[in-house]
Amino acid sequence: MITAKHLSAGCRRLLSTSSYTVRSHTCGELNASNKDEKVSVMGWLSHKRMDRFFVLRDAYGSVQATIPENSELKRLLKDLPYESIVRVDGVVVDRGENRNKAMKTGDIEIGVKKLTVLNKAVSNLPLLPGVNANERTRLKYRYIDLRSDKLQRSLRIRSEFVHNLRKFLVEKSGFVDVETPTLFRRTPGGATEFVVPAPSPNHGMAYSLPQSPQQFKQLLMVGAIDRYFQIARCYRDEGSKGDRQPEFTQVDVEMSFTTQEGVMQLIEDMVISAWPESLNHIKPKSPFPRISYSEAMAKYGIDKPDMRIPWEIEDVKSGIFNFLKKNDCENWRARVIVCRGTGKTSISNSIKNEWKRLIQMNENGRNFAICHPSQKSWFKSVENQKIVDEFVLTEDDVLIVCWGHSDGVYWTLGQLRNYVAEVCGLRSKGGVTAHWVVDFPLFSFEEGQLVSTHHPFTAPVEKDKEMLFESDNQKLLQITGQHYDLVMNGVEMGGGSVRIENSEIQRHVLKVLGEPTEEMEHLLNALSYGAPPHGGFALGLDRFVAMLASDGNPLTPVRDVIAFPKTKNGKDLMSDAPTTLSQKQLQRYGITLRSDADS
Repeated sequence: MITAKHLSAGCRRLLSTSSYTVRSHTCGELNASNKDEKVSVMGWLSHKRMDRFFVLRDAYGSVQATIPENSELKRLLKDLPYESIVRVDGVVVDRGENRNKAMKTGDIEIGVKKLTVLNKAVSNLPLLPGVNANERTRLKYRYIDLRSDKLQRSLRIRSEFVHNLRKFLVEKSGFVDVETPTLFRRTPGGATEFVVPAPSPNHGMAYSLPQSPQQFKQLLMVGAIDRYFQIARCYRDEGSKGDRQPEFTQVDVEMSFTTQEGVMQLIEDMVISAWPESLNHIKPKSPFPRISYSEAMAKYGIDKPDMRIPWEIEDVKSGIFNFLKKNDCENWRARVIVCRGTGKTSISNSIKNEWKRLIQMNENGRNFAICHPSQKSWFKSVENQKIVDEFVLTEDDVLIVCWGHSDGVYWTLGQLRNYVAEVCGLRSKGGVTAHWVVDFPLFSFEEGQLVSTHHPFTAPVEKDKEMLFESDNQKLLQITGQHYDLVMNGVEMGGGSVRIENSEIQRHVLKVLGEPTEEMEHLLNALSYGAPPHGGFALGLDRFVAMLASDGNPLTPVRDVIAFPKTKNGKDLMSDAPTTLSQKQLQRYGITLRSDADS
């Protein structure tokens, strides 16, 4: 049920949510003060009993209505399917001893004078709002599922947050809302982009749907729009990768004549200012703490640690696990995490096997063991008691041991730290903890190739600028970038950087990364015509609102806060998109389809 506190401050100042409509009240606003008033309410038929009593529901709540004992309207109600759209005209009556404390409007009911069916629903509905149904059914009939309290609340929280964002950026901070094109060209680095074939006379050519407005916002800085923002629709062709949507929304911000400190302070103030009033009980404390990338990896094995989890990676100085070392393994490490206070949580073998499967899917996955003092034997080469004494384990603790090549050991422990915390309920508890991760390396190695850790437009810190022109990749890997991520409850909510404003340095970085500069001449030229120092940030709106709507749970699927989401495979079950192109469409775009056998 949507209450007044779920509406934005701007909405609460409206004269009435029934303004410009033919109803007198919403279903959720009537109370004892309306006794004896003539009212007209409209909504969906939610419940009915004895052909006399029924509940009407709309986006703002529900109210009971009662038909007089000998009224002909009883026959109309009896045959009326649930979810039909109904208008009720009547008088507000005190329910007296029959008050329902579970309903906001439970002190009263409407004595029906007139019952009008505005639109009769079919009797065999595929689901009812708020009633358990499988995910495919909910997505296929999303317009019905949207009537549920959960989705109503989520979308209104999203609306309030965006409204507050705009007020902060425009009214308090002087930013300009600028829309940028979605038909563009490829941007180097980052995810794979969707392509849109161009019609005649440009057969054989295509647009790209931007994965972010990165180039446009930098061009706006060159164009003296020095404080830009946009609620931007973005696209990434990432297949079925995790909890992702092929189209998503980000709060895109860029400003000139700033520094990393300036951008981070802006974003922190923006988030705190826009936080929905009804969710102040989970608002993080400001200022947000900061942690370097290297410290995050060393302590938590992940660059987006959930700081609500109290466990850290620990060194094993005694050599108690050296028996696990293989002679041919260079840079071998054994590290542990002692999960204090979790021993009473059952971690079954099936759960451990699933974790092992997930870990082994990544090239960084390493061998690990999860040990509890109640187990008879952990390793054949060392007694349990020696390990218990080494790490001062109690019956309430769990020990995670990981060994192998150094980088993979830290990565594996970082994943397992999250997995154990999820099983123990630490990641689903209410509240939000926020922090910044800074001092990322400018470049990284992926599959033997030098890549941008963030994207190729990120500037190095001032002291490392000269190192950009080194030919040794190992020295390039030592460069620190002016890149910063905002992490909340172990989820990267957004990231940003100070950009390279010098055309020649930007051209050089693209060449170092093996990116063709021909595709970027428009941006490189613009930078050479007088580009101010600038930096920005992009906040993932879907992910952020998913966290808000679940009181801080970072595991909430983003589809729960999107009106019309797609499946993880990019399918719209409601409209059955994508669809097959007609021959006429294929001809218009100069497309010839080939079967796999022809390729």
